[in-house]
Amino acid sequence: MPDTLSRTFSALADPTRRALLARLRRGDATVTQLAEPFLGRMTLPGVTKHLKVLESAGLVTKGREAQWRPCTLNTEPLRDAAAWMAEYRIQMEESLDRLGEYLGTFTGTSTGTSTGTNTATEAAASASPAPSLAATTTSASTPDTTPPGDTDDRSR
Repeated sequence: MPDTLSRTFSALADPTRRALLARLRRGDATVTQLAEPFLGRMTLPGVTKHLKVLESAGLVTKGREAQWRPCTLNTEPLRDAAAWMAEYRIQMEESLDRLGEYLGTFTGTSTGTSTGTNTATEAAASASPAPSLAATTTSASTPDTTPPGDTDDRSR
């Protein structure tokens, strides 16, 4: 059985489930209310399966009020996922800051990482700007293979 963090990320991987969670951010809703926007693209049992995945991940809880099954958003697994990602974000920022300092030794510039406002990505971008695509290609190197009278009109 996967750990809770894996179940959370797995549940968040699907855009339909993320849309269901976004709807629940506005407040509790019944299964039928949650399914309404999706009924043109999927069946009610399909939406119910998505809700079961969210429920097994602990992101949604279902109650019971007479014949209704109101669903409620449970944010605790989202907080756990955010805390896990924050640890890696800090590590990556520190790594990028070190890269910026290293690149700064070649250009003779200081990245100002002591304030924490300048990232290494910004320092790397300012140290060596990337050449534009237009400057690296010529029209002679890309022959026109469009048949006569045929245009590339993607608005159709």
